[in-house]
Amino acid sequence: MKVEIWSDVMCPFCYIGKKHFEQAIETLPFRNEIEVEWKSYQLNPEYHNTSNETVYDYLSRSKGMPVAQAKQMTQQVADMAKNAGLTIDFGKNIPANTFNAHRLIHLAAKHNLQDLAEEKLFEAHFVQGRDIANLTVLGEIATEIGLDKTEAEQVLQSDQFAEAVRYDVYESQNLGVRGVPYFVLDRKYAVSGAQPVEAFEQALTQSFKEWKETQPKTELKSLNKNDDAICDENGCEI
Repeated sequence: MKVEIWSDVMCPFCYIGKKHFEQAIETLPFRNEIEVEWKSYQLNPEYHNTSNETVYDYLSRSKGMPVAQAKQMTQQVADMAKNAGLTIDFGKNIPANTFNAHRLIHLAAKHNLQDLAEEKLFEAHFVQGRDIANLTVLGEIATEIGLDKTEAEQVLQSDQFAEAVRYDVYESQNLGVRGVPYFVLDRKYAVSGAQPVEAFEQALTQSFKEWKETQPKTELKSLNKNDDAICDENGCEI
């Protein structure tokens, strides 16, 4: 069963939601039958950090709140992350345009490294305080996850995968996505936000059950004339 996740790597709730989703997956007996695809989304596509803004400056300006209130708000999010087993350091977090980071994620998907790319970009942004809009930083992250350095540099210096990012955003608009994280299960159900682990377990179980019922059952035609020399639940026949 396919699960598509619209996410932005500058979104702390996407980081927390990823962790909750993964914790839910680990409890499920059908976890190996779930395919995850990450989709690009930009919370602020026009933003560029040209004045070395801190996250507190950014929130204060964009939301019209005092810096002290921004610090209080981010501390609440950091506490939520801690409960999920994550560490978010807003004190050194650098607000960034994530378009090129999303292009890197699409390159990683080409090499079956998409989930690792998401994880490392979240970690770089929220834990390490690295500037994920910086092409040099993105190149370093690319090699850290096992991508070829030359290929990554060529992609980042071009506009490759730009249309793929834009198409993901277009898809999200058609689906009515207004915020992230946004989890789409088998293009039938949606889970919005960093929901608790139990909520993901319930949604995945329900969706998987319905998906499984629609899968075609294959009946094989035997080419042997008899069933000798086989073992079954009753033992072995000679």
